[in-house]
Amino acid sequence: MTALLAIGGEGPGPSILADRTASFDIICAADSGLDLLRGWGLAPRLIVGDMDSVSTPDLEKLYPEAEILRYPRAKDYSDTELAIRLLCERGYTDICLAGGGGGRIDHLIALLAMFEHRGRRPREWYTRDAAVFLIEEGRGHRVFRCREGDTVSVFPLSSGASGMKSEGLRWALDGLVWKAGDYGLSNETTGSSFSVEAGKGDILVVTFYRRENRPL
Repeated sequence: MTALLAIGGEGPGPSILADRTASFDIICAADSGLDLLRGWGLAPRLIVGDMDSVSTPDLEKLYPEAEILRYPRAKDYSDTELAIRLLCERGYTDICLAGGGGGRIDHLIALLAMFEHRGRRPREWYTRDAAVFLIEEGRGHRVFRCREGDTVSVFPLSSGASGMKSEGLRWALDGLVWKAGDYGLSNETTGSSFSVEAGKGDILVVTFYRRENRPL
């Protein structure tokens, strides 16, 4: 099942995911992600967090039909991680994050670290200016719309990566062997679409979208 999880930090404009919001099985907010959903005119079914970062005290009371799970500020996990864990426990294994841009660098690194957790991690992440996509080993290729000359960067997770394949990128990923810490920064698209397939090891694909750039 699929879930849209809005989180604190800078998120995309409402048009980026507008054509997909109706397809999610659940819409959830973690803490001030509730402000992002409110700006989009969307009501969450689930609200999770200590609610210390929302713009207005008791903002969650505007959504009486939502399930609200409040946690203390002093806890072992961030609000985003709590929400991801809860969604995965409930069977929502295809999670799309919205938000998380800007703000504290340690929060940004924590979000990236969440992609390392097999079985409880997001598959997509949309910030104000960029999108991150998890391409998992053995799940085939993924095709993206683009314009010629768009920037694309690719990173292996901590296990490294090899056997990747790509089409539509100026510098192909085919034949590359990446250890942890290696990456492909600032590649370029050569046409109206590109595709990426993971080989051994999972990879992250980062695109800096214009408004019309979305995965096919």
